Amino acid sequence: MADEVVLLDFWPSPFGMRIRIALAEKGIKYEYKEEDLLGNKSPLLLQMNPVHKKIPVLIHNGKPICESLIAVQYIDEVWNDRSPLLPSDPYQRAQARFWADFVDKKIYVIGRKLWTTKGEEQETAKKDFMDALKLLEEQLGDKAYFGGDKFGFVDVAVVPFYTWFKGYEIFGNINTEKECPKFVTWAKRCLQKESVSKSLPEQEKVYDFIAERRKNIGME
Repeated sequence: MADEVVLLDFWPSPFGMRIRIALAEKGIKYEYKEEDLLGNKSPLLLQMNPVHKKIPVLIHNGKPICESLIAVQYIDEVWNDRSPLLPSDPYQRAQARFWADFVDKKIYVIGRKLWTTKGEEQETAKKDFMDALKLLEEQLGDKAYFGGDKFGFVDVAVVPFYTWFKGYEIFGNINTEKECPKFVTWAKRCLQKESVSKSLPEQEKVYDFIAERRKNIGME
């Protein structure tokens, strides 16, 4: 029986982008269903993720897998005959999961503050964001990718946020390339991969989305 794969997503979501990249890396064909998160959530989304009612949701043969990092690991385990994303060594696998979790707790949370806060709170966020990026740079070192020579799990977890960097930089008044050149070089290297470039929206488009969201929350 052919696999039926559906992705419930919202185009600017970095979490949805992770699953898009993982599916592309594995060469898996799937049906993409765009959710209207700013309006009405679809009955399918509410049915498939009744706990959090959030995207992304990967649906494989009618069964939902929620939370992006869990879904990426699921994809890696189910389609394990090609393009492995997680290392085979248990310790390295644990480290990869640690840094992916770090991205959710730091880059996502602090990045949001760069465009939703002002004054002292934003200044704190700017420092914390750069500190987090520098920690990631240290972890990257001189390697091509976080896991070494091959694109892998941590790269999938981190690179979607690069699409938000124009918004972070303009509204947060930061210069990532100046402060963290290795990180930006790594991101551009990832974008040379077709599985990444075809799965991510342009920074300009995401910037326009952020600008519109700022108006909606009274930041303009």
